Amino acid sequence: MTSAGTTPIRVTGSLAIDPDEILETFVRAAGPGGQHVNTTSSAVQLRFDVRHSPSLPEDVRQRLERLAGRRLTRDGVLVLMAQGQRSQLRNREEALARLIELIREAARPPVPRKKTKVSRASKRRRVDDKKRHGAVKSLRNARTSDD
Repeated sequence: MTSAGTTPIRVTGSLAIDPDEILETFVRAAGPGGQHVNTTSSAVQLRFDVRHSPSLPEDVRQRLERLAGRRLTRDGVLVLMAQGQRSQLRNREEALARLIELIREAARPPVPRKKTKVSRASKRRRVDDKKRHGAVKSLRNARTSDD
């Protein structure tokens, strides 16, 4: 087990995370690599404690927990697995890039919904359609004078 480093990792202009908050574990990958794959722990399991991270503002933390989905443990730890590359270094870079992208997405505030009004013309069309439909139904029920 090892941590990523010491210089802060820039996520956005105003948001950076401390590398000491990231924990990397190396395991054997089940991908390409031939005989080499049996001897090297090239897959990376990256862990980031979302709930207890001092680097994340509360709103970003909540959005990140929602975005993480099944990758978030009950304790609030985000677990990312990277094993697509043969090299441990490239898998580390890939896992870190995925973490940064996920945090960037969570840092983007949702666009507020603009309330819209039903237009006067659409109200008029709706009422006209109701009147037309009512007239058709009343014609079905009309009795002739022969009865």
